[in-house]
Amino acid sequence: MAGTPSKKRKRPAPKKQPARRNPQTAHVPRDPAHTPKATARDWIGAARLRTLPLAISPVLVGTGAAMIVVDQFHWVIALFCLLVAVALQIGVNYANDYSDGIRGTDDHRVGPARLTASRRAKPRTVLFVALAFFAIAALAGLAITIRTQQWWFIAVGAVCIVAAWFYTGGKRPYGYYGLGELFVFVFFGLVATLGTTWVQALALPQEAWFGAVAVGLLACAVLLANNLRDIDQDRVAGKRTLTVLIGRTATRVVFTLFVLAPFVIAAFLALFYPIAWLSLLALLAGLPAILIVWTYRDPRELVVALGLTSLTSVGYAAFLMWAFIG
Repeated sequence: MAGTPSKKRKRPAPKKQPARRNPQTAHVPRDPAHTPKATARDWIGAARLRTLPLAISPVLVGTGAAMIVVDQFHWVIALFCLLVAVALQIGVNYANDYSDGIRGTDDHRVGPARLTASRRAKPRTVLFVALAFFAIAALAGLAITIRTQQWWFIAVGAVCIVAAWFYTGGKRPYGYYGLGELFVFVFFGLVATLGTTWVQALALPQEAWFGAVAVGLLACAVLLANNLRDIDQDRVAGKRTLTVLIGRTATRVVFTLFVLAPFVIAAFLALFYPIAWLSLLALLAGLPAILIVWTYRDPRELVVALGLTSLTSVGYAAFLMWAFIG
């Protein structure tokens, strides 16, 4: 009717768009019905390929040091040493995924999502894969032992696997008490490098010791970058890494020292092996990593620093090996 005010139609409320989630960093729902299953890419990512150069570096340095003594390349033994180191590294990564996942430490990560914490894979499956890689390392180590007749190496291999498991596994994992860097230095620095040299040369020249310390420090730097990225969630989860214990500033200082100290060692070795000067080229990756650690604003930037530090390690090791055999 004329003069009657028309009723305003209510506009439907706009549908809220679901917040975009970064599949690499977002926390995945716990409900298994709404959690996607792990893909091959997820499993490869869980192996943490950025850390694999840390397994290659000690084999390169150890093999180069061995050739100083025997002047011969035992490529089969060196290849099996590499298999042991890489399998152990991947096994540790999956074991950490399992152990941290079942504890809830990785429920809210800044870095790439983990298989166990994201519920994309069953914890038992992740554990089985970790044990499978430990078994591969054990079999390769046994082959080296039989070839070299150094039977005491079986005990060394057993200690390595036990140490790898209890880094984050067991009731009192030492990685939760600020001892992770010590483990990395001893096993991914000293044991891996010196073991590689010994099985090829049955001797440990001082060059092997210098190289072992250098690659061990770089491996520790990678762990520091990782723990600096995760410092906030580690505090909440009660994981007392060295970074949690000493704080951000001290971690930055220690990281810088761990990255630069190997190049002081290289400068000393260059007095006897001039090609070792070329290892300074690895600073092209190391210095940007240091810069990121000191200036980052988003913790995810430290993933880049971690990768650059790993590249620094393998580049450094390659040049040092060349210096020893050149």
